[in-house]
Amino acid sequence: MLTFIGLGLFDEKDISVKGLEAIRKADMVFAEFYTSVLMGTTVERLEELYGKKVHVLLREDVEQNPDWIEHAKEKDVVFLTGGDTMVSTTHVDLRLRAQDAGIETKLIHGASIASAICGLSGLQNYRFGKASTIPHPYTSSRGRTIISETPYDTIKANKERDMHTLIFLDIDREKGYMTVNQAMELLLEVEERRGEGVMENAITVGIARAGSPGPIVKADYIHKLKDHDFGGPLHIVVIPADLHFIEAEALVKLAGAPTEIMSTVED
Repeated sequence: MLTFIGLGLFDEKDISVKGLEAIRKADMVFAEFYTSVLMGTTVERLEELYGKKVHVLLREDVEQNPDWIEHAKEKDVVFLTGGDTMVSTTHVDLRLRAQDAGIETKLIHGASIASAICGLSGLQNYRFGKASTIPHPYTSSRGRTIISETPYDTIKANKERDMHTLIFLDIDREKGYMTVNQAMELLLEVEERRGEGVMENAITVGIARAGSPGPIVKADYIHKLKDHDFGGPLHIVVIPADLHFIEAEALVKLAGAPTEIMSTVED
């Protein structure tokens, strides 16, 4: 048996009782923390709570050579991820590999950032379109700095459909955790290059440390938001489409958005 368990958003206490029970009964415990990281805890604290050794996997152990799933043919194995399990395509692929190998699989869900942002900001969950990720810029073989324009295109397409956009921010082993501020700078750089008005004077929402005792939620025009101090990671960004009046009121009262946005919404 291979059980996929979502650990929630911030620390070791976010796990469900069902998930904790499954871990304590397991023969082997594996985890990956490259798609998401629990910033409020450590592997040592997880092990103390579980009473089990946690084998932390590298990206290649999950995506390229997941030989460890063979243990699940004879043993009770659990695989841990931050947030909710199966949110990442990587995890779906891993489950399919297990199924193809004749291994029974099971899911135990955890709190997801996809739903947490709605609660923190007041934006309606049914109004979200396709999500995207802003990666760190990289240097080409010719020495040019390459900035991905895919997030810009995703925001543009969603806005044309009057849908909000959830933007995940890159986690890189060498470059670290991308901040809201860096993400805004990159989007504005693409805007300046393309001049299509997608991000021009756009209301943007930045969220830091969702699930912690003191999350930061701030909404403002993009040129102002890029200078706001969000503190430590993890950060995430939402680019709203046209706002419903309740969403606008929520952003003003819950996220400190400028009150003038209330005049631009429909009843």
